[in-house]
Amino acid sequence: MSPQKTISPRAWAELILLGAVWGGSFLSIRIALDEIPVATLVLHRCGWAALVLWAAVLLMRLPVPRDPRVWGAFLVMGLLNNVIPFGLMAWGQLHIETGLTSILNAATAVFGVIVAALVFADERLTARKALGVALGFLGVATAIGLEQFAAFDIRSTAQLAVLAGTVSYAFASAWARLHLSGLPPQVAAAGMLTGSTLCLAPAALLIDGPPALALETDTWMSIAYFSLIATAGAYLLYYRVLGLAGSGNLMLVTLIIPPVAIVLGAAVLGEALKPQAYAGFALLAAGLLILNSKPRLRRKRARN
Repeated sequence: MSPQKTISPRAWAELILLGAVWGGSFLSIRIALDEIPVATLVLHRCGWAALVLWAAVLLMRLPVPRDPRVWGAFLVMGLLNNVIPFGLMAWGQLHIETGLTSILNAATAVFGVIVAALVFADERLTARKALGVALGFLGVATAIGLEQFAAFDIRSTAQLAVLAGTVSYAFASAWARLHLSGLPPQVAAAGMLTGSTLCLAPAALLIDGPPALALETDTWMSIAYFSLIATAGAYLLYYRVLGLAGSGNLMLVTLIIPPVAIVLGAAVLGEALKPQAYAGFALLAAGLLILNSKPRLRRKRARN
């Protein structure tokens, strides 16, 4: 096993920027939800981002797939990575704090390890990974509060919806490795968001009716942020950080997002989280750090 890739100062800066961008998306989504319904919001997020990413693909002169099977894979990926998790998490934010949503969202890495172990032979669940997963689950349970499991009210249902979104993200990662690994990442992201938009357009029309365009300025600014910056721009930045820092180090972004979302939620929306949410995040962060760590290689004894 090769040693884990060292993070350069430039990679750290871009990793922190990515975490800040995604952390801010929770606030912008919550602001937009005051005026537009969930399905329409997710359609805005995916549709505008798809247009921006296809423009990037054309500017970079990347080949556009023609195989119908690839476009079918885009459709499934769009459902798993956008339609289901974006919808569930946006609905969840109607009933729980943005900071708590971001903490639960960090469980994506925990479920990703479990799904990968079930699907791929080279991703077995080692003792180290099992410890990280166990701490992660303990952190999630602490953040939610054990009392929430006893009384299934709208708040507990919303938290479970957010967690279901993280499970969908985990399956999306496995699907991408199986079916989209040979494509340029920018093309894969653009195709995925196009598949999402094709699913969302009729669903949003059926559920919410024709989208209203006479929206408040704050709503349009929020839409611009979470679609153009926190989705299209974030995907492009994501792959830059992936190349600079490696996939293992990229997981650290999940530790940057919640503090940003918590601070913004408190400053702008006046949200206050219970102490158990912070304790849960601390446990979850410990689990993620264990999952991100690599076992030390034994030094070979020098021969005389």
